[in-house]
Amino acid sequence: MSTIVLTTFNARYTHTSLGLRYLFANLGDLKKDCQILEFVIGANIPECAEKILSKNPSIVGIGVYIWNALEVQHLVKLLKQIAPNVYIILGGPEASHLPHRVAYDEADFIIQGEGEIAFKKLCQKILNNEAINERFIRAEPVDMRLIELPYDAYTDHDIAHRYCYVEASRGCPFGCEFCLSSLDRLVRNIPLEKFLSALEKLWQRGVRNFKFIDRSFNLEIKTASKLLDFFLAKNEPYFVHFEVIPERFPPELCERIARFSPASLQLEVGIQTLNPQIAKAIHRRINMSKIEENLAFLQQNTKAHLHVDLIIGLPGESVESFADGLNRLYSLTQCEIQIGILKKLSGTTLSRHDKEHKMIYSHLPPYEIMQNDLISFEMMQRLKRFARFWDMVFNSGNFKNTVTHLWENEDVFSGFLHFSDWLYMQTESTWKISLERLAKLLMQYMLTYKKLEKSYVQEMIKNDLLVVPNRKIPSFLKEEKIVQKVSQKKIEQGNMRQKRHAFEKG
Repeated sequence: MSTIVLTTFNARYTHTSLGLRYLFANLGDLKKDCQILEFVIGANIPECAEKILSKNPSIVGIGVYIWNALEVQHLVKLLKQIAPNVYIILGGPEASHLPHRVAYDEADFIIQGEGEIAFKKLCQKILNNEAINERFIRAEPVDMRLIELPYDAYTDHDIAHRYCYVEASRGCPFGCEFCLSSLDRLVRNIPLEKFLSALEKLWQRGVRNFKFIDRSFNLEIKTASKLLDFFLAKNEPYFVHFEVIPERFPPELCERIARFSPASLQLEVGIQTLNPQIAKAIHRRINMSKIEENLAFLQQNTKAHLHVDLIIGLPGESVESFADGLNRLYSLTQCEIQIGILKKLSGTTLSRHDKEHKMIYSHLPPYEIMQNDLISFEMMQRLKRFARFWDMVFNSGNFKNTVTHLWENEDVFSGFLHFSDWLYMQTESTWKISLERLAKLLMQYMLTYKKLEKSYVQEMIKNDLLVVPNRKIPSFLKEEKIVQKVSQKKIEQGNMRQKRHAFEKG
């Protein structure tokens, strides 16, 4: 039995909640009476409530995020119906900022901000029957030098089957209006030796997948260099992910990044828009000459897997401007280009553009843009499908060579938009499309609209699919004798998506 249960709904089973583990690590004497229970969005809420209440808790702490806001709402309501005497405490980004667009009226307390210390103090007061006068508890940023690190709370099962998230710092020095990280402009570091010691302990326990959640990994070059050195010194395969600032790659970082082997290093490069006027309007600084220089270096001189972000629907950005950005970015690097949809998060200053640009957002999580003064609702729907199909066809790495024929003799955006519109007409869905069906539809499009020879298309698609060794080839690709031309060099570490992209840099 546990006096305190910490719980949340992760976006996927392979994810873990670093926030819950931070709360657990800093409970002091209460830690022995606390247990972490994690679920996945889409789970059966009554079954989740049953598992929580089977621990007979006095307090249930729940992490609330944009992806699980509705599940948490249902869980809170059910827990209060079944066990009204159990105290429910909410925290996390979606609970921390007002207005709440999902009702959490039945929660007893809501911690706003970083909860490592505030949660412990609140639990102590509840268990000691002390009077608590405020429902909303404002938690100040914690001292990263003093709090306990959470990594011992990763179980052996987590290490074997799930991602282990880590952070060397908190905060972001930039003020991008769409991002909650811009609210914490002071970057606070965990003492480096303390953090490296924690990383080494995780390594000794068998962790080989490290996902850093720092918003600006390469902000402090000395720290970034030492963290890269930590991984470069390892002789076993591993996968490490960093979010990086696109303009900041001095020689000491470039030299280190160039030494990583294929499928071991992933860099998420936050660009969002290549239109300087749009970037300025949302308080995002961009230096295009530096971005172009650094992307060219990373593409041509390293084996790092790049994941570059663009956003659809930014205030003032037209379809034509977004298209120009995508075309330009593709010309700079053939990495993954993650196309996101603008979201209006409580706590950000994005709402100041609503009137001028007639911004209309969904009232349900994740609060995506529906239309604005430059992009109609109908066009926004087409662009959302574009983004989804782009991820399935281009970013997945399943069709690395075949996909380039979609925009042959035209620009990338126009070529893929035509394919996206056609694909939706065939499927009437952007979800649950099997790889085999997608390959067959891609071949049909190539034959019908690109007028390519059937045997040529079959060979292209089959060779693309066979980048993953031992993959089953659909029967419709076996009509011709096809010679496999791709390398099947085995890469032991990294997720499957990275493996597919890695052959280009191997």
